Amino acid sequence: MGPNSLSTSQEVYYLPLNDAGHPDVPGGYIYLPPPIEPAYIVRFAIEGTSSICREGSLWVNVPREGEKFTRDSFHEYKLHPDFSQTLYIDVPIRLAGAFAFYTTYTPLPDFSSDKSATPKPTRTETFYFDVSPKLMINSTVLPIDSLSIFSVISKLMGQYPQDWERHLRGIGQRGYNMVHFTPLMQRGSSNSPYSIYDQLTFDPASFPSGEDNVAAMINSMEKNHGLLGLTDVVWNHTANNSKWLQAHPEAGYNIETAPHLEIALELDNALLQYGTDLAKYGLPTDLKSTEDLRRVMDGLKPHCLDLVNIWEYYVVKVSRDAQAAVDAWSSGLTSADSKVVAAKDWSLKQKVDFLREQALTGANEFAGRFHRTIDPNVAAALLTSVFGHADSDRHQDALEAMTQWLNALNVPFYRDYDADVAIIKQQVQDRVRYLRLDDDGPKLGPINKRHAFVESYFTRLPLNDTTKMHDPKALFLVNNGWVWAADAMKDNAGAASRAYLRRQVIVWGDCVKLRYGKEPEDNPFLWDFMTRYSRLMAKYFAGFRIDNCHSTPLHVAEYLLDQARDVRPDLAVFAELFTGDEKMDYVFVKRLGLSALIREAMQAWSTQEVSRLVHMHGGRPIGSFEIDKVSSGKKSKSSAVANGAHGSFEQSTEIVHNIRQSPVHALFMDCTHDNEMPAQKRDARDTLPNAALVNMCACATGSVMGYDEVYPKLIDLVHEPRLYHSSFSDHEVKVGAGRGGIGRIKKLLNQIHTFMGKHGYDETFIHHEGEYITVHRMHPKTRKGYFTVAHTAFPGYGQGHGSLSPVHLSGTKAKLIGSWKLDVNVSESAKQTVLNDKQFLRGLPSSVSDLSGVNVEIKVDEAVITMPSHFPPGSIAIFETWIPGAERSEGLDRYVTSGAAEAFSDSSLVDLNFIMYRSEPEERDASDGKDGVYAIPGQGPLVYAGLQGWWSCLRDVVRYNKLGHPICNHLREGTWAMDYIVGRLDRISKHKDFSSLSKPAAWLRSRFDAIREIPSFLRPRCFALVIQIAYEAAWARGLELMSEDVQNGQGFVQSLAMVSVQMTGYMNSASLNPFNSVPCMAAGLPHFTSSWARCWGRDIFIALRGLYLATGRYSDAYNHIVAFASVLKHGMIPNLLSDGKLPRYNSRDSVWFFLQAIQDYTKMVPNGLQLLKENVDRRFLPYDDTYFEFDDPRAYSEKSSIEDIVQEALQRHATGLSFREANAGPSIDSQMKDAGFNIEIHVDWKTGIIFGGNQHNCGTWMDKMGESEKAGSKGVPGTPRDGAPIEITGLLASTLAWVAELHEQGYYRKGGVTAESGEHVTFRNWASKLQENFERCYYVPVDSSEDGSYDVNSAVVNRRGIYKDLYRSGKEYEDYQLRPNFPIAMTVAPWLFTPEKALGALEVADKYLRGPTGMATLDPSDLKYRPYYINSEDSTDFTTSKGRNYHQGPEWIWPIGFFLRALLKFDLLRKTTKAERTEAFQQVTRRLEGCKIAIRESPWAGLAELTQKNGEFCGDSSPTQAWSAGCLLELFYDAKEFAKG
Repeated sequence: MGPNSLSTSQEVYYLPLNDAGHPDVPGGYIYLPPPIEPAYIVRFAIEGTSSICREGSLWVNVPREGEKFTRDSFHEYKLHPDFSQTLYIDVPIRLAGAFAFYTTYTPLPDFSSDKSATPKPTRTETFYFDVSPKLMINSTVLPIDSLSIFSVISKLMGQYPQDWERHLRGIGQRGYNMVHFTPLMQRGSSNSPYSIYDQLTFDPASFPSGEDNVAAMINSMEKNHGLLGLTDVVWNHTANNSKWLQAHPEAGYNIETAPHLEIALELDNALLQYGTDLAKYGLPTDLKSTEDLRRVMDGLKPHCLDLVNIWEYYVVKVSRDAQAAVDAWSSGLTSADSKVVAAKDWSLKQKVDFLREQALTGANEFAGRFHRTIDPNVAAALLTSVFGHADSDRHQDALEAMTQWLNALNVPFYRDYDADVAIIKQQVQDRVRYLRLDDDGPKLGPINKRHAFVESYFTRLPLNDTTKMHDPKALFLVNNGWVWAADAMKDNAGAASRAYLRRQVIVWGDCVKLRYGKEPEDNPFLWDFMTRYSRLMAKYFAGFRIDNCHSTPLHVAEYLLDQARDVRPDLAVFAELFTGDEKMDYVFVKRLGLSALIREAMQAWSTQEVSRLVHMHGGRPIGSFEIDKVSSGKKSKSSAVANGAHGSFEQSTEIVHNIRQSPVHALFMDCTHDNEMPAQKRDARDTLPNAALVNMCACATGSVMGYDEVYPKLIDLVHEPRLYHSSFSDHEVKVGAGRGGIGRIKKLLNQIHTFMGKHGYDETFIHHEGEYITVHRMHPKTRKGYFTVAHTAFPGYGQGHGSLSPVHLSGTKAKLIGSWKLDVNVSESAKQTVLNDKQFLRGLPSSVSDLSGVNVEIKVDEAVITMPSHFPPGSIAIFETWIPGAERSEGLDRYVTSGAAEAFSDSSLVDLNFIMYRSEPEERDASDGKDGVYAIPGQGPLVYAGLQGWWSCLRDVVRYNKLGHPICNHLREGTWAMDYIVGRLDRISKHKDFSSLSKPAAWLRSRFDAIREIPSFLRPRCFALVIQIAYEAAWARGLELMSEDVQNGQGFVQSLAMVSVQMTGYMNSASLNPFNSVPCMAAGLPHFTSSWARCWGRDIFIALRGLYLATGRYSDAYNHIVAFASVLKHGMIPNLLSDGKLPRYNSRDSVWFFLQAIQDYTKMVPNGLQLLKENVDRRFLPYDDTYFEFDDPRAYSEKSSIEDIVQEALQRHATGLSFREANAGPSIDSQMKDAGFNIEIHVDWKTGIIFGGNQHNCGTWMDKMGESEKAGSKGVPGTPRDGAPIEITGLLASTLAWVAELHEQGYYRKGGVTAESGEHVTFRNWASKLQENFERCYYVPVDSSEDGSYDVNSAVVNRRGIYKDLYRSGKEYEDYQLRPNFPIAMTVAPWLFTPEKALGALEVADKYLRGPTGMATLDPSDLKYRPYYINSEDSTDFTTSKGRNYHQGPEWIWPIGFFLRALLKFDLLRKTTKAERTEAFQQVTRRLEGCKIAIRESPWAGLAELTQKNGEFCGDSSPTQAWSAGCLLELFYDAKEFAKG
């Protein structure tokens, strides 16, 4: 496809897919609004190298413009891998319905240094999203939630057109906008509307002209009465006398199409016969008591079950199969199978198990009597093994043995039979009791032909000229029914079910169950016939109600709905769905695109339960959070993928909607045609409050003919002969009091409900107090609403049941619309008068009266509603509400979300450090200890004082609408949070370094001022909206100030980059030099933030390439390089800078990371080599170890260029270092022993390797010093790492190669160094020595036979195929420990490594060291491995007390960056094709998942310092660490470079 160009004001629904291709949407259910013009877009977002991008495609069956929808027609969108970006695939939505998508891809193989087999292509499961239909009535859109539906039993409507037209007019006058008709088709012999005789013929009794009448009726409904049509569709059964069944008995389950049902048929026949023969057996035929029932049930087994011998369907026929086996054995043609060679010595169980597993057929079905058989040839093999070849003398022995074995084989089958018989007996007993004895049953009376002993499970077609053409077995068709707690996905009449055998089906004797099979080819007539039926219904009706949806095969419903939607694309579909499992409900809803599920208010048994149902369907809570990006959004050209291809996108305004968590939508009925009326189940007066409460819900609602009229009882839709009567059908319906039911008030309720549904009043507050329920429903923007008080009426309430406390509506005004009560004459005489009417169905005498005394007191800041003393059960009051000034609230939303980008447009990255972040120590530092981060009562302190702290707290509150969260309660109680946010910005903006913060401060102040006066219950929503907008604007500004790679990168890259903003800011107690306040990098927050603990040389230069260079923050990189260059001493940089005042030189590795950073700067920054010429003021004198204070005249008296600094560092190491730390002793380190302050470093010129350290200090990043006197570890390093750490050797090699190349190119004056011996050594020669000796010194071969070629002590080796962590340390075994340091050397000096060996070592580390987010610091097989770091532990354990095991197993995050860089680098070396190279990137992507989750979920918005084993949380870890993020940013920078080829 060509490039996609987006128009302005494009609506977008954002649908991210995770690494497995699953939609990352709360709750997993995707429900989208109706199509609009121009079409809105579903934007699939897929990380560029997620697993599904490997030879991947997204397949979506949304039709393109001009196409028809075909469920199995999927459009392919190729997924073009991109390591650093997110792929976007935009799919315009132009049709309603249920749409599907999935991805195909080739799974990523497990990483291996060897060539691994490529997995076969696969696909994800199919996922769905539903698009609501766009219903129209007289050119007006009717959202689903605005529907007020009225159900009628069609056959009771009277004569068409006069009676129908009269009733439809009355329905329309009452404010309903859709009529639900029970099936309008010709009915079967039972006269049930749901037992349809002919699905293609409308009921001739109602519609003499058939389809023409229906067309005219629908036209009149829409044009004259404002009513849409909704009809039941019945797909799972047909009337038992449907004539077409005689020609097509294959449409049902008969003994020919479903032979497994033969046993059920025999049982059915036997039970019916038993009922006929009861008198013959001297058993009662008119059951009057449980004793009668017991007698009948006692006779069931001997006189019924035993006569049909259904056990024969279960077992092997022993005599037959034993003889067949012996005959086969006697044939001499069989020999012992290899599996039964030793069978002679087998136990009986072993022999039986062999026959069951190898010889038995028919074990899982009921295909006839004795259908289970033993293969005689296999059984003969067993006989041969036991008895040898056939011998006539042993025939009898063989027959007896086989008989014994088969009898044993049958034992579990007999148990199965016994279990089924027990169930059959219980089911029959329970059913007979219900039919004849139970008070809530029909009490059918004597058992006779009309009322048989049990309902028959089968329809027996008559024998005639049509049916005689079929096999007689085809004429017995199973009837439909339902099963308690059945699996909705299981066919109860299928071969895998015994429901019909066990008599578990509550059967409908007038309905034959239809058998569709798996596809149309399985039953062509039935699929075609029901397709024609479905299309006919869709031709006239705007909506379907799927009858018994839970027992309709899902694939059938999909197919028939597709056919219906082909006729009417905007078809509303409701379902009667009772799966008993919410997850299963979602399956049906998603796959069928159901508009709503029918839910019934009359199922509630108490006021409390009514309240629960109203709460469930009421909508979102009032004050719910806005989760859409209401501000304009712009999608970068480079990050967009249109329709699977990189396209050109205009910089267009978008409204991006995050897909909300959605419950299954409801059609909430105050009563259905299946429910008992309030006069039966509750108190008749509850008709009014129940209706009012239902209509206040933010969903489609409905009622049934007779409810408004207060019918006394549920109508028997099968046998009821009378016709409807309603006074509302005969007179004009006006809102107000009156007689004859609640229709006049229902009109008002429907009008309010429809109005609220049309205009998006979707926020609700429900309160339950005693027998009162109040509902307040409100528009989320205008804040207009309706408030209802309902006093429910359940049996026993009388004329009063408590009172309602005064209702306080905060910040709200209210006006009474009206209050009414319902009185109903429920006397026995009144009931009998109504029930004895032979012609019409009438309601009980009733009247609705006005109620006075409802008081609304309007105060300055609230409205107080007080109900009168006389507000009896069955009363309601309705109010209109509004919030003063709320008519401008939509403007308020626009105002608080506008101007943010401009407000933050002048902010620098250092400004943003203050705006967005600042941990508690930093905030205290900036305020001289006066202010810290904000603390939320009941929640605790925020992690940051800036916007990130607020958003981290609000993020999930907003996403999951947690209005009960402590921050929401706090915001309702006052405006302190707003005061704090604005106040801190106001104060800091007065500082000369932060003057630009006055604009963000002014923006926030003005927005908070705008929302201060709104009601407190709305404050959380508006506050969160302001914070979200400000946060996003500040975040966008931060990205804008960084490199294009960051701006166009995936979200993970951007989150990592923003860690640079977290870590870099001004501090009063820390700077990069002692004289000026300079923004400096914190090692981590909040532990390493201030004073001496902020700036660590090692941490800064490990993090610098990622946090500063890869993000384009070149000046910050420059400042930190210059600052540390100025304090070079002993050829080293300090590990602790302390502003340059008290630098401490105790880390051997820091200078090498420093030199690597200088090298990276020269290569990554434009004109970066110029850095080498920059001069710096020297804190100490060059090549002089003399220590003096920072204010000594010698301090900063000399200058050196960066080139000089590099050379001095190399030269000092070349001649060797030997010094004692300045100020050595407890003042600088209270834990270290005296010998630890002595620093020794020298070069072994045979190998070129630098050695240093001792067993009393720890001069590398693994620098934990023992501290416990109790454990005896004080002053004993946990990891001294003396000798030659592998990463230092690698960094040395990298530096030497770099300066050698610079010298050769004329950019570096010196060509080498002078050794301690006085010999001149060129950089190139020094580098060559390293390369020549590196693997000999560090590699541990896989094969011990090769040890002689390496410097290896075989006796000390713990793991092979690795690189040593150290070379020649003070403890030899420490050399051979597997640690995550060698990838550092691989990354900076890959030429030192043989690629095959490198990959092998990386594979070992991947398997044994890599955790979910970081790298274990020690091999788990090592005896010193202790993976749980608890710094506060003060035990006697030498290894762990006081956290001495800091680097002895816990998983650190930053090394995974170097590990993945090395893995990618060396993996790509062996990859030649594009697909292979993509795989290398995907291997890395897979290993980043834990880090992505961690930074996304962390309130600190960063990556931690370390975790415990397997990524478990470590309470003593810094929650966000500079190098953890920086090293992963380096990975993405490298990946971009590698991608260039």
